[in-house]
Amino acid sequence: MRKVRFCPGEYYHVLNRGVGKENIFLDERDWIRFLFLILYLQAPNTIYNISDHVTHFTKHRVFSSLRKNTVALKTIAKERTVELVCFTLMPNHFHLLIREKEPSGISNYLQRVQNAYSKYFNIKYKRSGHVLQGPFRAIHIEDNEQFLYTSAYIHSNPRQLSPWRNKITEYPWSSFMDYTHENRWDILLVRKYLLTQFKKPSDYTRSVLHSGAKLTEEERSLLDF
Repeated sequence: MRKVRFCPGEYYHVLNRGVGKENIFLDERDWIRFLFLILYLQAPNTIYNISDHVTHFTKHRVFSSLRKNTVALKTIAKERTVELVCFTLMPNHFHLLIREKEPSGISNYLQRVQNAYSKYFNIKYKRSGHVLQGPFRAIHIEDNEQFLYTSAYIHSNPRQLSPWRNKITEYPWSSFMDYTHENRWDILLVRKYLLTQFKKPSDYTRSVLHSGAKLTEEERSLLDF
C-alpha cells in the first residue's frame, strides 16, 4: 500500500519500473507514446488519434498540436489537475516530478498514463498481464532543498546509460534538454518552479551538471520492490 497522501499545491517524486525490471520501451514509438501520455493526460480530457501524434513526432520531432498552440493545448493547460515539472524516461523505468493541483489529481493522472500505456504495449507486442511493477511509487517533497535535489537527480539519471554519460543535456527522453535549451513542450512542461530560483537557465544547468544527486535509501527501496 502507498503511504504517501497527496495534497494540492505539494510536489511529489513519482516513479515506477517494468515488471521484473524488464524494459518498457522496445522501439522509438514506445518512448514517444509514453512521452505523449505524460504530457497530454495532465488534464482529464479525452485524447484521440494518439498514433497520429506519434507518427508526426517521428517525422518532425514535435507533436502536431504544439506547432500551432491549439485550443486543445490551451484547454489541457487550463484544466489540468497536475503540473509536470520535470521527467526522465529510462529503458525500464521512469521518474516524474509533479505538482498536484486538484484533489486526487496525481492518482488519476498516473492511473490513466499507466493503464493507457500498458494496454498499448500489450496489444502491440501480443502479450498480456502487467507491464509496470504494480502501482506507481511516490515520495512527498518536504522542502525546497529536496525539491532542487530531486530535480537534479531526475535530470542526471541518463548518466547511467553509457552513450549519454557526458551528454545528458542532449538526452531526448528527459526534460533537462528543455531547461538547457528551448522548451519543446510549451505550456505542458512547467519550468517556472525551478528556473525562478536561478538568475538564468544556465545556472540551473550548471547546478545539475555538478550535482552528485543520487537516490535516497527510500527511493532506492521503491525501485527495488
